[in-house]
Parts: sequence; C-alpha cells; structure tokens
Amino acid sequence: MVKLKLYGFLSLFIFSIPKLFSVTPHRSETTALNEPLTNFFTADFPTEPEKEPEVISVKKPKPIKVSASVYFPVVAQTDSTPFITADGSKISKKKPGKHRWVAVSRNLLRKWGGSIEYGDTLQIKGISKKLDGQYVVRDTMKRQLKNRIDILVGQDDNIMGFWNDVRIYHLN
Repeated sequence: MVKLKLYGFLSLFIFSIPKLFSVTPHRSETTALNEPLTNFFTADFPTEPEKEPEVISVKKPKPIKVSASVYFPVVAQTDSTPFITADGSKISKKKPGKHRWVAVSRNLLRKWGGSIEYGDTLQIKGISKKLDGQYVVRDTMKRQLKNRIDILVGQDDNIMGFWNDVRIYHLN
C-alpha cells in the first residue's frame, strides 16, 4: 500500500514538470510571430571562466641512512617488560613479527632532536625482500646507539642479521 502511494506521488510530480516549465511562448512575449523565444532550457547563462588546475607538488621523502638489525621480545634483548613497547603497545606473544613494528635509536626520535615520532610509518629499503617494506615506529633502543633501527621479529621466524647502508624514508 505504501509503495502504491509513493509511486502515485512520484508520477504526479514527474507528469507535472512539463506544465511547470511550459515552452510555448505567449503572444505578448514575442516581437514577431516567427521569432523563437529564449526559454529556460535554451538560455545562455553567464559562466565563470575556467580556472587552471592547481599543481600540487609532492615532496619525495629524503632517505636516512641507518644500520639495521632484528630483535626478539625477550628480556635479554629488551627491558623487564618484553611484550610492551616504549609507546605502550602490546606485542603479540604468538606472532610478534606480524605487527611490522620497528624500534629506532633515540637520536632519530623527535623527543631527542630527530624527526620521527612513535606511530610514524617508515619505508625500509636495503635489507632483503622479506624484511623491506613499511613499518610503524613503536619502540626505542638504548641510548648508546645512533642511527640504528631494530625490526621486531619472532624467534620462530628464523631471521637473524645486521645490515649497513639501510635507507629509511619517513612517510608521515
């Protein structure tokens, strides 16, 4: 019943549009009988001049050269709370590598004069196909280390190593 009322209302509206915008001219609106009238549908309205599109330049992030290694969430390689990062995030005990989180040396963090903050995304290149990619900064390294990153992996991932000449790009 509601559908019928709705369709009836819509059809009433649709069929009344031609009556609202009548295109037949009245004799008083024309100067000559054979001269056509300009109506609503054919009128030339003034238009704004087209503006040229703005060119937005995207700055390509500059690489930061660092050394890289991997770390496991164990007391021997972290502090007394290995499953909680420096920013308070909780590491999965079953699959810590699934997070794609990274720890950075203090000199890279904004708090100590760098340009990176917790939660920022880094593009890492120069390690391997498996480890290169995007990571989120969640942890900090001990204060003696400079220009270093540590990639969080699990002990079951069978990844070990140290790499020089790694490039990180600050994406945000």
